[in-house]
Amino acid sequence: MTTPQNKPLNRAQWMVLFAALLGWMFDGLEMGLFPIAARPALMDLMKISSGTPVPGGEAVVAVWISYLTALFLVGAACGGVLFGWLGDKVGRVRSMAMSILAYSFFTGCCYFAVQPWQLGICRFASALGMGGEWALGVALVMESWPERLRPTLAGVIGAAGNAGYLLIALLAMNYKVTPQSWRWTMLACALPALLAFFIIGLIPESERWKQSMKQGGSKPFREIFGPKLLRPTLLATAFATIALIGTWAAVTGFLPSWVDQLAGPKDPYAKGKVQFVVSIGAIIGCYFAPLIGGRFGRRPAYFGLCLFSLVVCGFLFGWLREYNGFFLFVSGLAGCATAAFYGWLPLYLPELFPTRVRTTGQGLSYNFGRILAAVGVLCMGQLMSLFHGSYPHACGTIILVYVVGMVLIWFAPETKGRPLPE
Repeated sequence: MTTPQNKPLNRAQWMVLFAALLGWMFDGLEMGLFPIAARPALMDLMKISSGTPVPGGEAVVAVWISYLTALFLVGAACGGVLFGWLGDKVGRVRSMAMSILAYSFFTGCCYFAVQPWQLGICRFASALGMGGEWALGVALVMESWPERLRPTLAGVIGAAGNAGYLLIALLAMNYKVTPQSWRWTMLACALPALLAFFIIGLIPESERWKQSMKQGGSKPFREIFGPKLLRPTLLATAFATIALIGTWAAVTGFLPSWVDQLAGPKDPYAKGKVQFVVSIGAIIGCYFAPLIGGRFGRRPAYFGLCLFSLVVCGFLFGWLREYNGFFLFVSGLAGCATAAFYGWLPLYLPELFPTRVRTTGQGLSYNFGRILAAVGVLCMGQLMSLFHGSYPHACGTIILVYVVGMVLIWFAPETKGRPLPE
């Protein structure tokens, strides 16, 4: 079954896009919340659990932040596989509603945590839903809308998640999350659960998926690791991993901490400002990257994104040592470059897998990269020790991963102009 290319768009298609965009926006909002709330939350929890301020102070908090970040990445990877499999088995709509309900409910449960390990469990559980929502929403939109609009849709998809990051950055610039207020911030993030009921009641299921089910049930894991799809699965995993390591182990993960160090007490809102400009850059990059891929081809676009990211991040971490307006400008460029992959991936990944296994293939390849990114985050601690606590030297080493992407992309198939595989 193919989606008619010239028919006017109908209400159901717009409803699908609206629901998916809200899901991605809330997904990005809740992912961006934790870097802002983690430190005050841990400071509060450690006092509650021990009765006195924890020995080691800031160093122990930093260790716990790395643990919680790694738990999030691993949870998102597991969720991508779990909910991707459910999407191919029981449908895109029901599975997407369950994923949104999961990340909203368990983020709200952070309100009740009284020890750091309980916060970690809630963070892992909420990440299951965040990891699953991406693949399900991408598949549902791409299968429901005309194929000629895929590059534009991919750009909107990528931008929606970063719009959530932008909202959190605005919060950080105007409202200081403290050890006394962090719980209410977490509880407020349970509200997107209402979106799940809207999706179940009003959003139509993918016709492509229903037609594929009529032709017989699928065995998603067996197929994506079978002889026909193993190579695309491994390549897709590698492309997602490179993008995730570049963001989580450098720009998103540690740039705010470096800015805190550079700005010091002179500007307590510096972290919010840099997250704001990075989010603006990310929205721009995510929107235009798939349009470039639609015009010049998927492989040249990915190569160009890797090169752009390497050059901009190399300048940021290699040359800048003072927090000022120019630093914020280059940080915005880095956000544009490194986040642009999240507009390219929803364009390219659906084109590698047939309908009957699409959400499993997308979910596994995109989210398995999070596990390797978690390893990269943990390795940052070793690099920080090696470089005597220098954020720019450690991050400058991590971004060399883009060189691997510049080589590997030429071993992948070019899918420009091809219909989604049935």
